[in-house]
Amino acid sequence: MEPDTALLLLARAGLPAALLRHLLESQPGPEAALAAARHGAGLPLPDPARDALARPCPRQLGNDQAWLAGRGRSVLAWHSPDYPALLRRTPSPPPLLFLEGDPALLWHPQVAVVGSRHPSPGGRQRARGFARVFAEAGWAVTSGLAEGIDAAAHEGTLEAGGRTLAVIGTGPDLAYPRRNAGLMARIAAEGLVVSEHPPGTAAMPSHFPGRNRIIAGLSLGTVVVEAALRSGALISARLAAEAGREVFALPGSVDNPVARGCHRLIREGAALVETPGEVIAALGPVAASLAESLRGRLGEAPDAASGRSAGGQPSLPDDHKRLWSALGHDPSSLDELAGRTGLTVAELSSMLLVMELEGRVVADNGRYARRP
Repeated sequence: MEPDTALLLLARAGLPAALLRHLLESQPGPEAALAAARHGAGLPLPDPARDALARPCPRQLGNDQAWLAGRGRSVLAWHSPDYPALLRRTPSPPPLLFLEGDPALLWHPQVAVVGSRHPSPGGRQRARGFARVFAEAGWAVTSGLAEGIDAAAHEGTLEAGGRTLAVIGTGPDLAYPRRNAGLMARIAAEGLVVSEHPPGTAAMPSHFPGRNRIIAGLSLGTVVVEAALRSGALISARLAAEAGREVFALPGSVDNPVARGCHRLIREGAALVETPGEVIAALGPVAASLAESLRGRLGEAPDAASGRSAGGQPSLPDDHKRLWSALGHDPSSLDELAGRTGLTVAELSSMLLVMELEGRVVADNGRYARRP
C-alpha cells in the first residue's frame, strides 16, 4: 500500500485528532499507523471509526485518489518534517492537511488578514490595500476565502504579484461560497489552498472555528480589519492570542457596527494599527523564530545558515556559497539562479527563504537579489 493511500484511509476513519497525531508520530510510517489503528491502537475507538477502518468505501477511496493525482495536490501529515513549525506549536494542530498549490508557502512568513463578510466599502478597500503592502514587503497573506474582507485580502495580494494562502472549511475541491470558486482556482495556481478536510467535504458551521485556528496558527500575526461583536474574525484573533501570536486591529467609526469588534479587541489588548507599515515593523523581529525552525528542517547549523561562524567570519556551506555568488543586486528568477548554480528550484526556494528571513535577500514578484 502506498503511504498516500494509507493517509487517505486514515483521513476518512474519523479518528480523534490526538489519536491520529499519536499514531503518525509513534509508527514508522502511514502504513504502520493504519495497521495500528485497525488493531485498535491500544485504545477504545469510536464504532464509526472502527467500521470505516475495517470496511473502507472503494468508491470514496477512488475519488480521493483521483483528486490527489491532480497537479499540485498533496497530503501533508503530522509526522512529516515539512509540517509547518508554527502550526505544530498551537493547541490541537490538525494531523493532516490537504494542499493544492505551492506547499513551500506553509513555511513562508505569513500575516493573516481577516474580518467581516459584510464590510463597509472603506473596510474592503483597507483590506485590499494592507494586503498589497504586505505582499510588496515579501510577506505571504493568509485568509479564509470568505466573502468580504477575506476575499479582498486575497485579491489585493494577487494584484501585487504576492503570495497568498486560503485556509478553507470545506474539502480542498469545494469553494465556499461558490461565487469564490474562480478566486480559489487562482490561489491554487499562484499560491496555496489548505484544508484539514478530505475532498468532497461540504461546508458545516462547526468547520469554521477549526479553519480559523489554522489561519491563526500558520501566521505570525493576525490583522482584523472590520468585525462585528459576534464574528468569526474575533475567534481567529482569540486563537492567535492563545497561540502566542500578535493581534492587530484597525479602529473605525463608533457609528460603524462592523468596527465594534475591533474596538473590543483593542480594549482587550490588541495593538491598534493605522498603517500596514506598523504591522510589518512589529512582526519583522518575530520572523527570526521561523528562520530558526526552517534551518532545523533543512538540517543546517544556525551559524552556517546565517553565513557567519561563531567569531563572525563567513562560513557558508558550498551550496550557499554558490547561491550567494549567483545573486546580484539586480533581481534574478529561480530559473536563472538554478542555471547559474546547478541547484534545484526546491533547494533554492528553501535557502532563499532562510536568507530572506535573515534580511540578506529581498524578493520582488518571484525574483531575488542581495539586499542593498
